[in-house]
Amino acid sequence: MNEEITTDEVRVVAPDGNQLGVLKTLKALEMAVGYNLDLVEVAPNASPPVCRIMDYGKYKYQLSKKEKISKKKQHVIHVKEIRLRPMIDSHDIATKMRQSRKFLEEGNHVRIRILFRGRQIVHPELGQAVLERVQQDLGTSPSWKRT
Repeated sequence: MNEEITTDEVRVVAPDGNQLGVLKTLKALEMAVGYNLDLVEVAPNASPPVCRIMDYGKYKYQLSKKEKISKKKQHVIHVKEIRLRPMIDSHDIATKMRQSRKFLEEGNHVRIRILFRGRQIVHPELGQAVLERVQQDLGTSPSWKRT
């Protein structure tokens, strides 16, 4: 920006967007001072580097405003976890499914985790049966779509 530009020649873009051509850096700085604006290097890797005459403070302010607006509009997805055991009772599983439906209606993702204790891991088919029941219960819910 301004005196920090080290190259001898730069391609200059006017504040209104018109190309002013390739000029000496000192001449471009004088033009920027004439406009009462800053000379900002926008493409330093080009040959010759491209500089724009602009109000740098206003430009930074507009960038921060755009960033705040984009952060405000973005939707953060939370992953909620439901933990089940392979020997869970039908009433308990119904309670957990009500809870997971509520999470899905709020727009959150739900992870179902089956926890095995001790020698229960020898019978993975029990956990698979619980998962199938969960899938069946949640699959019939009209409040969300499976993808």
